Amino acid sequence: MRIIPAWLREFVDVPADDRQLAEALTSAGIAVESVQEENGSMVYEMDLTTNRVDAMNHYGVAREASAIYGVELKKVGPELPKQTARPSGPCVWRAPLGKTSFTDDDSDVGAATATASFPIVIEDPQGCARYTARIVANVNIGPSPGHIVRRLELLGSRSINNVADATNYELNELGHPTHAFDLDLLEGGTIVVRRAREGEVLKTLDGLDRTLTGDDLVIADAKKPVALAGVMGGFDTMITERTKNVLIESAWFDPATVRSMAKRHGMHTDASHRFERGADYGITPLACDRVAELILHSAGGELHGERIDVIARSLEGSAIPLRSAEIRRNLGIDIAEDEIEGILGRLGFGLTRGRAGEFRIQVPSWRLDVEREIDLLEELARIYGYNRFPNTLPAFSGAVVELPDEPKNARVRQTMLALGYDEAISLSFIPEQEARTFGEAEPLMVANPLSEESACMRTSLLPGLLNLVAYNLNRGTANMRLFEAGEVFEKLGNRHDERRHLAFAASGDAVPKNVHAAAQPYTFFHMKGDLEELLSAFEHQSLYFDSLVPGYFHPGRAARAVMDGEMVACLGQLHPEQAAARKLRQEVYIAEVMLDRLYRRPLREPRYQPISKFPAVERDFSFLFDDGITFERIRSAVAELRIPELQSCVPAEIYRGGNVGAGKYSVLLRATFQSQQRTLRDDEVAQWSARIIAALESLGGVLRALPSAG
Repeated sequence: MRIIPAWLREFVDVPADDRQLAEALTSAGIAVESVQEENGSMVYEMDLTTNRVDAMNHYGVAREASAIYGVELKKVGPELPKQTARPSGPCVWRAPLGKTSFTDDDSDVGAATATASFPIVIEDPQGCARYTARIVANVNIGPSPGHIVRRLELLGSRSINNVADATNYELNELGHPTHAFDLDLLEGGTIVVRRAREGEVLKTLDGLDRTLTGDDLVIADAKKPVALAGVMGGFDTMITERTKNVLIESAWFDPATVRSMAKRHGMHTDASHRFERGADYGITPLACDRVAELILHSAGGELHGERIDVIARSLEGSAIPLRSAEIRRNLGIDIAEDEIEGILGRLGFGLTRGRAGEFRIQVPSWRLDVEREIDLLEELARIYGYNRFPNTLPAFSGAVVELPDEPKNARVRQTMLALGYDEAISLSFIPEQEARTFGEAEPLMVANPLSEESACMRTSLLPGLLNLVAYNLNRGTANMRLFEAGEVFEKLGNRHDERRHLAFAASGDAVPKNVHAAAQPYTFFHMKGDLEELLSAFEHQSLYFDSLVPGYFHPGRAARAVMDGEMVACLGQLHPEQAAARKLRQEVYIAEVMLDRLYRRPLREPRYQPISKFPAVERDFSFLFDDGITFERIRSAVAELRIPELQSCVPAEIYRGGNVGAGKYSVLLRATFQSQQRTLRDDEVAQWSARIIAALESLGGVLRALPSAG
């Protein structure tokens, strides 16, 4: 919202310029985001928390400035002429005879006087606790005075006419929503605050016909609804150039009722914004009189009768004890009793002194956010000034304790960032169907979910990560790598279990196109290499990959990583059906690592090993295998020979087609032998080569050529 400093100074004489005032307000929790000059006037752009509805107006901010600088806040007292018994000019409105249901001024609930002229009935005291009204007769509708138009424009509002502008001006000045009805269009000469009848239709000021339900609170005349209480007025009784007599409404509506109506009808107005957060119950007469004063000054006319103030139920502010000992315990400082009284008094709190160091604080009607003693301490601290608190270190014994898995978490994060992945954060709630699709155990249901999309605690990080991938792809980001580390949840009988996982996803090009070469698409092998790099940071005896993967992976393009006999990760291309369900138009590769299992192993420590002084010997083996023989089986068969001098055995070439029959492939394996102590002899290498050939033939391999030097 916007605030005009010059308007504030009409209520409080601040001994500071506009920028200094903005800094002081911000330090006290009334945040000024920016100070800018528009059309010769300074304007504050404010960022107020939702609980400070009392400061969403100029008088409320002026009250804060009064407390900060310790200066007097000027009272708002509308100057109204003496009321006439009846309009001096033509007035087609007629009030019914008989007893009415209202009070004049501040008289007791249910009282009525002989001068009462307009009945107001509150049928729903829970929805409407108070309804204040005034009648201004014989007005002349036209443009507002220039200073009102300029101020409304600076605040982002457009001028409508002098009566409508009066309600908008008061809203920005005092902060209480009001409304003006064309009195002559109210049928039956009465106002009834009631629940709508099922199926009633109200045309609101925005020109839309709204079908009402029994949960809607409406302002009605004797025959029909004329306004949606606390949200928006009705079209049929709005102020027009033909209006002569005006009824001013200033009421207090229940926040929950207004909030549900605004949400149900898809409406968010300046009035509902304030009523939803708790408007000031005690300001309704003042707001009503202020609007009447503005109308009389800009539209002429006369007051008709007394102010009507119907109180259906009283909302008493609470009294809270305040102790100096608690101030010292929580804030760490002593504040003089006179200063406590001055700060809280200027903020509108009533203060009664008790025994030494004890007070009884009466909360004003506009501070619904203050409920406990600790809230009062916050008020004292922010106005007293956090910059006045001495700089002290908190008492501390011991040392910072690092969590056991923190070094491993840091290594995982550093590795993923070094591999080119960006860290992501997704919600911990997912739909039940996805929880069962991507999880292995019974999902943990949320007792009161916000929606079906948040029905379960996540059993896997992949659904949330895939949503982020889809979000980026749908917005033109074709190349991406994302990772997320977090907790997953599952139900175990009457309790639940939390386990830490890591998920990462990639799509697009692994190597982008450049002037020297074409782009290199991201494939399964890129992801496998990234996973192997991650797993290599942990101590392990064995690591192999197989094809036993969940059904959400693409068959034949996925693998499971097994470390020391325990599955620690799954990786591969997302199944086409899952990709189609998310409208993913390009291949997406995903992986999920069970960090709780991986963290059972220590991090690898760097070890120095000198390079051998003796030459290495290479031998190539050309074999023919069935397609069912994976390289993992080949690697394991060779590793089981436990030849100390065998440094590596890797595939150099793979060939299919030609004279290689269907269902088979030819692979050229390159073995490297080297010793740290001596030069190897040919007969030793030949012996080891024979053992390798025998091991591979035991897998069904057929030697195509004798071993040759690489």
